[in-house]
Amino acid sequence: MSFRSSVFLVAALLATPASAAGTNADVVRNLASRVGPIVGAASACQAIDQGRVQAIVDKFREVIREASTGGSDRDELTRVFNGYVADGRNRVGAAQTDCNTAGRQLAELERSLGQTAPSQTGASLAGVIAPAAAVAATAPTVTLPPPAASNVQGVTANEIRFGIAAPFSGASKELGRQMKMGIEAAFNRANDTGGVAGRSLRLYSADDGYEPSRTLDAMKQLYDKDKVFGFIGNVGTPTSAVAMPFALQRRTLFYGAFTGANILRNDPPDRYVFNYRASYAEETDTVVRYLVKLRRLPARDIAVFAQQDAYGDAGFSGVAKAFRSLGLADTAITRFNYKRNTVDVDEAVNQLRAMKTPPKAIVMVATYRAAAKFIEKTRDLYPNMIYTNVSFVGSTELSDELMLLGPRYASGVIVTQVVPAVGGYSSAVLEYKGALEKYFPGEAPSYVSFEGYVAANVLIQALRKVGPQLDTEALIDTLENMQNVDLGLGAKLGFGRAEHQASHKIWGTALDDRGKFQAIELE
Repeated sequence: MSFRSSVFLVAALLATPASAAGTNADVVRNLASRVGPIVGAASACQAIDQGRVQAIVDKFREVIREASTGGSDRDELTRVFNGYVADGRNRVGAAQTDCNTAGRQLAELERSLGQTAPSQTGASLAGVIAPAAAVAATAPTVTLPPPAASNVQGVTANEIRFGIAAPFSGASKELGRQMKMGIEAAFNRANDTGGVAGRSLRLYSADDGYEPSRTLDAMKQLYDKDKVFGFIGNVGTPTSAVAMPFALQRRTLFYGAFTGANILRNDPPDRYVFNYRASYAEETDTVVRYLVKLRRLPARDIAVFAQQDAYGDAGFSGVAKAFRSLGLADTAITRFNYKRNTVDVDEAVNQLRAMKTPPKAIVMVATYRAAAKFIEKTRDLYPNMIYTNVSFVGSTELSDELMLLGPRYASGVIVTQVVPAVGGYSSAVLEYKGALEKYFPGEAPSYVSFEGYVAANVLIQALRKVGPQLDTEALIDTLENMQNVDLGLGAKLGFGRAEHQASHKIWGTALDDRGKFQAIELE
């Protein structure tokens, strides 16, 4: 979009009712990225009359005032605009643009603003910037300078680099692939609309195979070799136990990991660690309450099947905490284990078979292949068993595994989710499906890639609020001030200085005999 077309767009939008203010603010940010560098470059040139520059700055401040719904919005938009102005000024100082170019761009900007036809007499934006639609149709493109180079690692003149350490091989490789795909769908969508302050978002990946022993090397590859700015979407609890300290020691963003473990949810929160999803404690608390209060099961009839590592421990601790919160004893909860990255569930099955009074429900804290194998080996023995899974299981992948065995293995299996049903028609789901179809044609929607997509979009909003002068501390400060973010999920998201988890919402789903997830009420 040309600068002058942007002017016309913002005028049209800001002449609409105040209910559209959120959209207006986004357009003003876009316009700031186009006006700011021109104003900044011109302000660094002594030969250019600074009164001309100040006149445009004053007009844009009026634009900001009318686009804002309150003082915080106005301050944020002003900061973004000032950042772009500084970016333009720095380009002149670094000899990346010259004053002749700055003068030509300023003149073109003045001509664009000068062709206004105010439709209102008041101090509305339509009276500040409101050219005729006929002029907009023929407006020439103004070539703007690209963003200035940065000395911040992972931030160049053209791109912002993020890294993901996840399993791209081994038994859990689909979790890594899906998470990466969701993030890249969001990044690609943002890049197609101008990126972030003119920079493209790029995701680098490293395979740790879901083995903590490999995670440190993966993190070093991303940080030391690929020179990433921050980390997004790392997969797993035991691997995050290695990756998170690596990021913290370097004061680098560790964002949106695919785990609900409490090691990433300290009180008060670690400054550089941000989570999108609800915790395992919240998921297991919700499902235990569902089993006890809605399904009317005695506590003694609930057992746990868990991975024998930090992930399984986190889920088991959540179940125990849920028991205590309900006034139930947690000392007698039966736990069946299996080893990470295997489908060796025979010992767990044998322990279950040896019980004189078997449980009626099993809370599963597993990955999709191990969970499917356990269900395969116990379904015929206990046809009325209730199986529940936390979201990390990989819902779509679990469904695929169970349907290969037959509909009776899938039917009734419960999975708690941290995103809405991917089969729905909410704004967020439709947007995600559209991006998936565009950038990864032929890929089926999944809960894991949807989570990656949502988490990445929250981060993209924060990056755009920071503007061109990006560094880690500015991004952290911005994230900690993001509240009431509405992506169309049915629940608003947000962070704070004492709250580094964007969502606490849990959705309930259960598989039918076609392998499709259906929504269920959990309370």
